[in-house]
Amino acid sequence: MAVDDHALMRSGIASVIDAEPDMRLVAEASTGLEAVARFRQHQPDVTLMDLRMRDMDGIEAMTAIRREFPQARIVILTTFPGDFQAVRAMKAGACGYLLKGLMRTELIETIRGVHAGQLMVPAVIEAAIAEHAGSRTLSLRETQVLRLVALGHANKEVAESLSLTEETVKVHMRTILGKLSAKDRTHAVTIALKRGIIEL
Repeated sequence: MAVDDHALMRSGIASVIDAEPDMRLVAEASTGLEAVARFRQHQPDVTLMDLRMRDMDGIEAMTAIRREFPQARIVILTTFPGDFQAVRAMKAGACGYLLKGLMRTELIETIRGVHAGQLMVPAVIEAAIAEHAGSRTLSLRETQVLRLVALGHANKEVAESLSLTEETVKVHMRTILGKLSAKDRTHAVTIALKRGIIEL
């Protein structure tokens, strides 16, 4: 099954799969909610799930599917090469993680590997995960603070937006800099964007 909110991406996946004599695309979905319903109906051997969708993201949809079907084999598709979302996906039970830019060369190999019970993760993602293996994760509040900083808000504006004191925001920023090993606010934002912790 192919799940992506872009029809062109689903069409591309279908054409690659249809070229394989032993594979068949049994279902498509354009939203996370639709993916859950289609999975119940078709119970595909392998599901390719876009990470970013409107109603619920791919990890939320995968979690909902695996709640009912614990053996579901799901590959998360993304354009983000950072380690943060990959780790999140693996913790939620993804069997594979594939960058959309590598689909032309690695899609079929990934599907076959996941179907055979292997965990399929591109080398570039494995390297990013290994590089940040000892890093501490930002809390939800720290992520909210950093997202607002990334949008150009000063500490006072961040404090007002999150109903915090300005001093509390400063404390959060010091913690964020430490956790990300960042030199300053701009460096922290750059690191967080690269790793997929936040997006704009």
